[in-house]
Amino acid sequence: MMHLASQIESAANAISKAYSDKPKIGLILGTGLGGLSEQIDKQAVLPYEEIPHFPRSTVESHKGQLVCGKLSGQNILAMEGRFHYYEGYSLQEVTFPVRVMKQLGCEILIVTNAAGGMNPQYSLADLMIIEDHINLMPENPLRGVNDDSLGPRFPDMSAPYDRELIDIAKQAALKLQVPAQTGVFVAVPGPNLETRAEYRMLKAYGADCVGMSTVPEVIVAAHAGMRVLGFSVVTDLCLPDALEPVELSKILEVAAKGGARLAKLIPKIIEEIG
Repeated sequence: MMHLASQIESAANAISKAYSDKPKIGLILGTGLGGLSEQIDKQAVLPYEEIPHFPRSTVESHKGQLVCGKLSGQNILAMEGRFHYYEGYSLQEVTFPVRVMKQLGCEILIVTNAAGGMNPQYSLADLMIIEDHINLMPENPLRGVNDDSLGPRFPDMSAPYDRELIDIAKQAALKLQVPAQTGVFVAVPGPNLETRAEYRMLKAYGADCVGMSTVPEVIVAAHAGMRVLGFSVVTDLCLPDALEPVELSKILEVAAKGGARLAKLIPKIIEEIG
């Protein structure tokens, strides 16, 4: 972990050459959720391969670029596509962009993902505001010698998702009449989906949605002192007694519908944050 600081500085300097404004909000767009970037008043678009030490996105539905500009009057950095443990990266590599966002000035991180819905009250394309999470990843992005300049050795996780931001999101959803649940997200390593027995177990743990991302990014954001707001889009229903085979094309279709709801909701939230 001690080598991170120089890598972060190198990546941040490269981005600053293309985008000189100080961003306040970082945004990570998950599978099928890149449509929100169309609303950004773009000042720079950087493919990940042009940013030092950034991994390369290998997921087909992820564009793999950093969009810099304004949304609802705020300077933001938006990742169109993220990185995953199942792609072969370490969680330190997966979460590296969060470190760079913090270095550039981001105070708030908004994370989104496509997820399986295990709560029987959820419907396809529902949004779930993440109020807490369960971490079942086999690695931790903070593992190793701690760099105190990046954050404390033992970061507190009593409220990794900012309660004030959750309240703002709830109120914005009500105003815009966007269906939004509130629940617990569980992160698993992937890339395979879960068995019926695993869904029963995860639901018994107290999880409402399951996915293969987000939690490592939130851990690093908490370590860095950032405020976090998270969303899952329910792209498939994971009900053990009525489980059907999943098709990626259908997941992307539902994600696009949920993404349209997020594209309506997130700009309003950013406006309310002020």
